[in-house]
Amino acid sequence: MTSAHIKDQNALNQRIQTEITENPVILYMKGDKTFPQCGFSARVVEILNKVGVPYQTHDVISDPELRFGMKYFSNWPTFPQLFIKGELVGGCDIVANLFETGELQNLLKEKGLLTS
Repeated sequence: MTSAHIKDQNALNQRIQTEITENPVILYMKGDKTFPQCGFSARVVEILNKVGVPYQTHDVISDPELRFGMKYFSNWPTFPQLFIKGELVGGCDIVANLFETGELQNLLKEKGLLTS
């Protein structure tokens, strides 16, 4: 798929912006939180579950236009992509590092998404 295959990048960007605005923690991933389809996505789901923060997932495999368009929206080439309060945090390696250092938990607390 190329950018020419996306029907309307502006409409797709608006859709993504709405999703990340309405969902304080959202993970764009391969599969979903109940059935991750790759090891990197599974690792971020595992981390979010350990942290105990409510989150939504969006399966980019079942939505090829979203999968391709997300790369332009976020300027991030791979999945998963974790957004917190509308901001891209990063992919698996970044999220894992933030979790291991406690920075992810602190970020979630600062954003009012984690109380303990």
